[in-house]
Amino acid sequence: MAAPEDRDLTQEQTEKLLQFQDLTGIESMDQCRHTLEQHNWNIEAAVQDRLNEQEGVPSVFNPPPSRPLQVNTADHRIYSYVVSRPQPRGLLGWGYYLIMLPFRFTYYTILDIFRFALRFIRPDPRSRVTDPVGDIVSFMHSFEEKYGRAHPVFYQGTYSQALNDAKRELRFLLVYLHGDDHQDSDEFCREERNQTQVLRQQQDEAYLASLRADQEKERKKREERERKRRKEEEVQQQKLAEERRRRNLQEEKERKLECLPPEPSPDDPESVKIIFKLPNDSRVERRFHFSQSLTVIHDFLFSLKESPEKFQIEANFPRRVLPCVPSEEWPNPPTLQEAGLSHTEVLFVQDLTDE
Repeated sequence: MAAPEDRDLTQEQTEKLLQFQDLTGIESMDQCRHTLEQHNWNIEAAVQDRLNEQEGVPSVFNPPPSRPLQVNTADHRIYSYVVSRPQPRGLLGWGYYLIMLPFRFTYYTILDIFRFALRFIRPDPRSRVTDPVGDIVSFMHSFEEKYGRAHPVFYQGTYSQALNDAKRELRFLLVYLHGDDHQDSDEFCREERNQTQVLRQQQDEAYLASLRADQEKERKKREERERKRRKEEEVQQQKLAEERRRRNLQEEKERKLECLPPEPSPDDPESVKIIFKLPNDSRVERRFHFSQSLTVIHDFLFSLKESPEKFQIEANFPRRVLPCVPSEEWPNPPTLQEAGLSHTEVLFVQDLTDE
């Protein structure tokens, strides 16, 4: 029966194995698998433990004791012992081992030759032990020189510090792995910057739209206040004009009343008794002289408080309008005698105010 280490991996475990190797830069597939198995295939715990080892921080996951890493301080490269595959057990295990030995030997030989040649062409920068904070600062400077200052706020600290801060503050942690040689890095960074610029432009446009809307509301409020103010001024002016008109009318009535000739006595044979029927059905009686002009009748009625502002005087037999006010036809109104009035007359006052 095959050993537990030789069992086939599931698709999920294979993906975690490749992801862990890509994140840590460990060349030995067996060592990557061994590390993941130590952490029960928890890739976050395995990566954190690996980074803690590189930074010289004790493991926070308490992995089983293993042989320590040997660090060559001359070139700052990490060398680790490769865990050898355990010996097969049982007849079936030895049979499977012997069958797979040629294929495994050929595969690992070609893979080692390829990796050895690749080291001369492009050394893996992840294998060097550098100052993590200095690397972050250097990366930020190079990023800003190449793509500008429009970027998310980078955490200036190690991965373990960022992870511990995120756990302590109960915040999400976003890890960005930047590769200068990757074909999509430039496009991704520029798109992120463009998206930031577009977002800022959209925010500016939204602010301007809101500002214009507020200005439009304020303009409408000012127009409404101005309209109300003009209307109030117009009403006030109308009131003042009406008061002036009434005051002038009252002054004119008083002046007409003062200018009226004295009323003749009832015994005067040249006197005329006239009864006026006003529009409000009231009656007014007064005597006039035959020689007086019809204008005197008009002035008398105009001076009355009950009389309308504009009126005409009508006789009933025959029915006619008396020319009491100068006009083109009667520049000089006739006298009472010329108008054909008798000693006693009833005249009607017709209201012309609304005409």
